[in-house]
Amino acid sequence: MSDEPVPSAPTVMRGIAGSPGVAIGKAVVFGHSRASCPRYPVTTADFDSELRRFQDAVARAQRDLREMAQRLSDKSAEASILEAYTLMAGDPVLAEAVQHQVRHEKRCAEWAVAEAADLIAKRLAAVDDHYLRERSHDVLFIGDRILRAFGTSDPEQQNLRLDEPSIVIAHDLSPADTAAMISQPVVGIVTEIGTRTSHTAILARALEIPAVVGVTDALAHISSGDVVIVDGLRGHVVVRPATRELDDARARGERHTALSRELSTSRDRAAVTKDGVRVALRANVELPAEAVLARDHGAEGIGLYRTEFLYIDRSSPPSEDQQFAIFRAVVETMQPLPVTLRTFDIGGDKFISHLKLPPEMNPMLGLRAVRLALSQPEMFLEHLRAMVRASAYGNVKIMVPMVATLTELRQVRKYLDQAIAQVKERGLPCADDIPLGIMVEVPAAAVLVDLFAQEAAFMSLGTNDLVQYSLAVDRSSRSLAYLASSFDPAILRLIRSVVRAGEGWDCPVSICGAMASDPLAALLLLGLGMRDLSMEAAAIPEIKEALRRVTLDEAEAVAQEALRYGTAEEIETCIAESFAPRLYDLLTGER
Repeated sequence: MSDEPVPSAPTVMRGIAGSPGVAIGKAVVFGHSRASCPRYPVTTADFDSELRRFQDAVARAQRDLREMAQRLSDKSAEASILEAYTLMAGDPVLAEAVQHQVRHEKRCAEWAVAEAADLIAKRLAAVDDHYLRERSHDVLFIGDRILRAFGTSDPEQQNLRLDEPSIVIAHDLSPADTAAMISQPVVGIVTEIGTRTSHTAILARALEIPAVVGVTDALAHISSGDVVIVDGLRGHVVVRPATRELDDARARGERHTALSRELSTSRDRAAVTKDGVRVALRANVELPAEAVLARDHGAEGIGLYRTEFLYIDRSSPPSEDQQFAIFRAVVETMQPLPVTLRTFDIGGDKFISHLKLPPEMNPMLGLRAVRLALSQPEMFLEHLRAMVRASAYGNVKIMVPMVATLTELRQVRKYLDQAIAQVKERGLPCADDIPLGIMVEVPAAAVLVDLFAQEAAFMSLGTNDLVQYSLAVDRSSRSLAYLASSFDPAILRLIRSVVRAGEGWDCPVSICGAMASDPLAALLLLGLGMRDLSMEAAAIPEIKEALRRVTLDEAEAVAQEALRYGTAEEIETCIAESFAPRLYDLLTGER
């Protein structure tokens, strides 16, 4: 028997494609252990001094984050995310929670911060919404930064120093950790948690570092020094790959690099079809910092800005001034391009603790979105006034989610007029005309679309909820996932009727659902008459390129054929057979 060691077999792990590209390198395991902190009880006489220590630590954490953001001034997107974290460090919700821990639980300041951050993060993590669940990690990161700012944790815990091109393996990475990689030879990232909307994924895409997130147990299977392939196109991680796998990965990486280089040159081009038909491509964003990413990816505006994050897990609603400052920042970032601010879509699975709403048997069909707004007129007016004030600094539209009746639209119009009058009474500037539109995501709105088209300034199809409500499918249900298709013939017919109503009544129609970011679906939407698509910013270059490869006649012919089929599977096959061969590189991420 040979004494030579037997090489261990490659291990293939699956995760979520967080940032496209293929990277090969040696792994460096980045142990992101939580900052340690002292835990001792305090007496009543210590309360004020402990809270002053907390305030000092917050100030130091904010100063450190600002300095890091300033060092990244030539990387504006990353700097903006760090600036957002600076604001989060001073969030009054966290401060109130820390005060409670000190005054009522009699814990020292560091212990109070650790407990408060954990409690807030746990509440967010329990929400049935992937975006909000991701914010739980942000809270933990902020708590961690503040704990380190006390100066009582080990300063050597978090120093990433790399001597050669490396793949960073971590349970998770804070934005500060990820941004710091600009000065390090990091060629790939693997994290155990995260989604495409996590900050790690957003920053990795901004830095153009291939990343796979959500790789469960990555730390258990990868050790520092292991050769690793990070396939950010397929969401695969290969540990200790064989020669054949390495060759294949290198070839795929080169093809993707060639494609990315080509797409980057088209970012500033207009989105037009092969025969010159113009299509507007805009971005869906959640955080102010993402507006910068949208602009960098060539977005022609923000088609959907979700405002509900301002309200989540607070002991009191955000003030008008707080909201205005954020809306203004987004509007000024995109100026002169349009920004569509969607009024808060809270309720359902997005809770707001300060309203103490009674539990409902089916919250997704309950008091949420516009229904909740109209039931809380003072809070809604404050929200609208902040949007109205932001309109003085750019091109603002206001969009209302989950509208089902004309009465709701008319009531919102009444409140908007009132908000405009209140802003003017104060002598504050605002736009002369602020378009008020609706999201078409409830079947009732789609059925009455001709009536809505006569009263709304614009309409935007929210395909995610439209699929859920039209097909009576809980979109979070794994067992029913096979039914929740935006290619369902019922959905296509609804889209077509909305487009036709918009054309008939000269009411602009756009789409802001996830469907728009799929190259095949985007061409189908083009064929159905859609000329305004809003999507994840990173998808814009691919969709722009997809549009350039077809003519309008071709897209319309395929759409007409698709409408004749009776199942989602038949429609998907029809579209794929027509367009997939010429979109192979865009669908696979390789040239």
